[in-house]
Amino acid sequence: MGSGMSSFRRPRGFVFDPMKGITPLLGLQVALQYGRPGSDRPPVTAALLAANVLVFFRPGPLHRILPRINEVALNYQLFVRFMLLENFFLSPFYHWNEAHLFGNMTSLLWMGVQLERSMGSAEFASMVVALLGLSQGIAVLLSQGLSLLGDSFAYYDHHSIGFSGVLFGMKAVLTDRSNDLMWLSVILIPEKYCVWADLLLTHALLPQSSFVGHLGGLLAGKVYLWLKRAFKGQDPLTLLISGGARAVTSQVRFAQNLLKSVLSQGHITGRGIVECHSSARDCPRGLWRCSTCTNYNSFATDICEMCSTMREDHACPRGQHHQDWCNGELSVEELRRRRLDRLDR
Repeated sequence: MGSGMSSFRRPRGFVFDPMKGITPLLGLQVALQYGRPGSDRPPVTAALLAANVLVFFRPGPLHRILPRINEVALNYQLFVRFMLLENFFLSPFYHWNEAHLFGNMTSLLWMGVQLERSMGSAEFASMVVALLGLSQGIAVLLSQGLSLLGDSFAYYDHHSIGFSGVLFGMKAVLTDRSNDLMWLSVILIPEKYCVWADLLLTHALLPQSSFVGHLGGLLAGKVYLWLKRAFKGQDPLTLLISGGARAVTSQVRFAQNLLKSVLSQGHITGRGIVECHSSARDCPRGLWRCSTCTNYNSFATDICEMCSTMREDHACPRGQHHQDWCNGELSVEELRRRRLDRLDR
């Protein structure tokens, strides 16, 4: 599952990070997953990966725009007292170090691609939003319950960040209907129960991780599945996301078609159409462009009305009148003479 949601005391001074610089490995995994020829590329998973990585590295103006990690880290008790909504919604997108980011994003890539392909992008995005809110809310309730039991200090002075609460919920959804068996050390257990074993194993190996945050994410996944079964059909959030996506897609397609039509017709000037070839495929229907003066002519005539030049894709007629044009020897004086003859008619 990765390093999970980090629960930490506010750092003071220099902190050594032995796994700094492993993010390129994450980029390699994304390139291998999304670079396969013929495979679909789930956009919501890619957007979530990009959002978490950008928030961590804070390139360019994002360094000034985004709040710092110690400003958004979520403390459950302080959230209840002061309703810190910014911390509630932003803390999952912050990570303590590159190892924390790498572990969570690797899990997101593995599970997100599978879920988005099976559910569809709109429903997957709706699920992520629901799991984010449910996991944070359930973690707050669990923290309140523990504080009422007299264990408030363990959660009062710690601040949690990381996307793993959502990831535990995603894993609960992914393995819910699985009938496969999975080896856990020397024990063979059903895969749908391995998320509980993963919870205990993560907390045993990483005691600094937020057990309440991970448990809240796991329960959020179970609540999401219960709500989905209780209220059959698409939920309102999925309908809203899919409707917005269709509206944006239709506008983008309209702009693309408009741009293609403008580029195919070229730019109209007083003498005709510039950047438009003489073939009927590239020019507007029923018209052709003179290669000598760029005048715009109808297919009803094979001779340019402006300079009397014959259409290039028309067979060269017999007779002395067009002999000079066929030989490519039409002079400027001859062009002037033909224009005057046309005007005198």
